[in-house]
Amino acid sequence: MHDTFYDVMRRQGITRRSFLKFCSLTATSLGLGPAFVPKIAHAMETKERTPVIWLHGLECTCCTESFIRSAHPLAKDVILSMISLDYDDTIMAAAGHQAEAILDMTREKYKGKYILAVEGNPPLNEDGMYCFQGGRPFVEKLKDMAADCQAIISWGSCASWGCVQAASPNPTRAVPVHKVITDKPVIKVPGCPPIAEVMTGVVTYMLTFGKLPELDRQGRPKMFYSQRIHDKCYRRPHFDAGQFVEKFDDEGARKGYCLYKVGCKGPTTYNACSTTRWNEGVSFPIGSGHGCIGCSEDGFWDKGSFYERLVDVQPGIESTADGVGGPLAAVAGAAIAAHAAVTALGRARHKSPAAESNK
Repeated sequence: MHDTFYDVMRRQGITRRSFLKFCSLTATSLGLGPAFVPKIAHAMETKERTPVIWLHGLECTCCTESFIRSAHPLAKDVILSMISLDYDDTIMAAAGHQAEAILDMTREKYKGKYILAVEGNPPLNEDGMYCFQGGRPFVEKLKDMAADCQAIISWGSCASWGCVQAASPNPTRAVPVHKVITDKPVIKVPGCPPIAEVMTGVVTYMLTFGKLPELDRQGRPKMFYSQRIHDKCYRRPHFDAGQFVEKFDDEGARKGYCLYKVGCKGPTTYNACSTTRWNEGVSFPIGSGHGCIGCSEDGFWDKGSFYERLVDVQPGIESTADGVGGPLAAVAGAAIAAHAAVTALGRARHKSPAAESNK
């Protein structure tokens, strides 16, 4: 029997007060109100830690690199306390036959209960020979472990969409996880890599409530992927005002104007980059002066240059970015004139009879 999260925390010398503070911070990071704090605390006190198997296919390990830098909650709290990370060939101490034996043990002991986390994707060409692990193709390993899991988390754009491995002409026939595993629920957490707190947030939600987070039509958690980066970007007012960077290092770039004209894909990219941000909320690519490349969207690698502007993206309903400044000024001027006319008319209608008789 696995320990609960609270059991592990107590052994580490964590006080009850600190535990409740952790639950409060967890609720905040998930966008939940104060009423959910006792629910999270109850779940942490009563539920066993969930076994997790973390597999790596074709990828660069950037998802793991992102995950271990989470601050809310800390990755060590997720790995050592919240879940039972039974297998991860990147950070585990075991190797060789000892490591591979863990997979069979987990399947037998926790059949239907463990979560399968997948980073990277399986190549299908030449019977999967382009990614071998433990003497067999990764695609076979993936199918075996998926057979008895309760759900799959596809970490990053590689597992979610195929990413650069699946870019044209895709010689290895790399495919996303959901193209191979079709009989299990798959939670896609795209990004290259995903934001650390988004990754830990998804895990925390599943462990706390014992269910999958609400997903959009593409299988992404709505709590993190329901809004475009453009919607919450701090440069959005410049977009609406028609103030754009025309080329990198021009005066507009120095003033922090909108990066749309130099290729920013924020208006068509759904992610939490402009709200959750990176490195404990310090910044994100747009904040560093580089446009969004749309790395959390399907097929971003085959959609042309990262520095080509999108075509006819409209600021609200006004017009295209090229002409938004002029029309907005004209609309504002017309509104002022209309307001003045209405005010004058109102005054004329409310003149007193005495004033009229004195004319």
